[in-house]
Amino acid sequence: MIKLIASFCGVALIVLLVGAYLAPDDLAKCDVSPSDTPGCQAADVIVAVSGGDTQARTDEAVSLYTHGWAPKLIFSGAAADKSGPSNAEAMRERAIAAGVPEDAITTEELSETTRQNAQLSSSVLASNDDRRVILVTSAYHQRRAGLEFRSTVGANTQIVNHPVQHDNQWSQWWWLTPTGWWLALSELIKIVLVYVGISR
Repeated sequence: MIKLIASFCGVALIVLLVGAYLAPDDLAKCDVSPSDTPGCQAADVIVAVSGGDTQARTDEAVSLYTHGWAPKLIFSGAAADKSGPSNAEAMRERAIAAGVPEDAITTEELSETTRQNAQLSSSVLASNDDRRVILVTSAYHQRRAGLEFRSTVGANTQIVNHPVQHDNQWSQWWWLTPTGWWLALSELIKIVLVYVGISR
């Protein structure tokens, strides 16, 4: 019985650690709007990358914009279906429908991988001299996306991680589904590949 309890506690600890590791949230201690609290200041721009539950990522970026976290949005991602509009354009249209002015939105429509999201978005950030960037993606993807962006933007640009906590692929109960485990394990492998210089 003691071994069973110990095994259960061990699995529970692993689940908690994996979930926390994959989903760093630099705004977790902040209020709904920016403030003078260290780490909770407004940013220059919010970048949301497509993939997974793209609509949830868009909605989180729009929510941050609406609450004054940044005056601009960048949506990054190529078309999943090459016969239709890019993911970035679909995100733009959704944001406009939610009330975001068109001139507050920039799209990057060529990237097909997380590394490309970082590289191509970084060019936009550099051209606008954006120095503090809130990065939005799904919780399981946040750690890797943050690593890719930080390695690309340079030391003078701060990347602030802020994941979507719940979407149609991931929640705090991710460990109860095969999809959750597949996403978690695949992200951990991809993070290792980032560290050894082989990423996508």
